[in-house]
Amino acid sequence: MIRTAISAVVSNYVLVFLVLGLLVAAVAIARAPRPLSSTVVTEKLLAWYVLFNIGVMYLVNFVFHVFFGHLAAAFIGWADSPFQVEVGMASLGFSIGGFIAAFGGFDRRLVAVIGPAIFMLGAAAGHVRQMLVADNFAPGNAGVIFYLDILIPLFGFVLLWRQYRDLRRGPGRQ
Repeated sequence: MIRTAISAVVSNYVLVFLVLGLLVAAVAIARAPRPLSSTVVTEKLLAWYVLFNIGVMYLVNFVFHVFFGHLAAAFIGWADSPFQVEVGMASLGFSIGGFIAAFGGFDRRLVAVIGPAIFMLGAAAGHVRQMLVADNFAPGNAGVIFYLDILIPLFGFVLLWRQYRDLRRGPGRQ
């Protein structure tokens, strides 16, 4: 039973970090001074989103693709290749950007979100192609990861839009 739970967490680590980020953000929101503004809610959600869904998640992605490339490729339904290291290095770059930007300003967060969002949306398009052309319905291609490759960037863009809107309104107008 424990082995099954660990396997489920590891194979769905993208979902795990989304949920973990939302839970930590909920705690941060609950502990924030009252009255609570939408600006504070957005700030907390975006900070923890960037930390968990970019910083931590892409660090794990780096580890999987560089040190366990054969497992990552098999999970996606692909053959292992040297390209695993390249994906891992890109993931490391995204991760470092996420750690730097998580508690920084809007501009840092914008830059940290755009690269991984393009990567994930491109991966989703690749998943569709693999499903249609190669009949690849492996869990790492057509499972939860496919939907999260769309949902996570969209969620990040919504949070960025909300923060941008709040910043344009200025303090005291939220």
